[in-house]
Amino acid sequence: MLKFLLVALRMTAVTVVLLGFLYPLLIMGIAHLAFPAQSSGSFVRVGGRIVGSRIIGERWTQARYFHGRPSAAGSAGYDPLSTGASNLGPDSKKLIARVVARIATLRKENPRESGMPPIGLLTASGSGIDPDISPSDARYQAERIAAARAIPLRRVLAVITAHTKPRTFGFLGEPRANVLALNLALDRVNGASTR
Repeated sequence: MLKFLLVALRMTAVTVVLLGFLYPLLIMGIAHLAFPAQSSGSFVRVGGRIVGSRIIGERWTQARYFHGRPSAAGSAGYDPLSTGASNLGPDSKKLIARVVARIATLRKENPRESGMPPIGLLTASGSGIDPDISPSDARYQAERIAAARAIPLRRVLAVITAHTKPRTFGFLGEPRANVLALNLALDRVNGASTR
C-alpha cells in the first residue's frame, strides 16, 4: 500500500510541476513572442503614459465622453480581477429594477434623446468589462457629448463612423466601437486630454 501511495505522490508532484508551472510558462513565453502587445494587456499609451487597455472596459462618467456598458464585474463594477455577468434571469425583480434605474439615469444624462435607450446601455455584458459598444449605443450619447464639448453633432457622428468596426470576417459578431478609442479620438478632435 505504501508503495502505491509513494507512486501516486510522485506522479502528483510531476504533474503539478509540468502542468502547473512549466506548461504555463512555455505558453506565456510563446504568447509574448508571437503577440507581445496582446499578451501584455493591449495597453494604450498617449504621450508615453498608459491611459487604458483596448480589451478591458472601464467606467467613464464625464458628460464629454462616451460611456460603456454597465458592469457587473466586482462589487463596484469594471473589476478585471472579478469578471462575470450578473447571472440574473429575465424575470428577476433585481434585474428589472436595475434596468429601470439605468433607463432613468440615461434619460437624465441624455435629455435630448427622447427614445428608449439601446439595450447595450441597459444590460451588462457577460464579462462585465466589455470595452466595446454598438454604433446605436454611441449615437444615443452623441448629442450629450457634442453639447458638453461645444462641437457640432456631425463631428461626434464622424468619430463614431470612423471608429466603428464591422463584423469579424463579415459574419461573426456585430458592428462595434471601442469606447477608449472613441474617447481618445474625441480628445484629438477637441484638443483636450483624456482623464
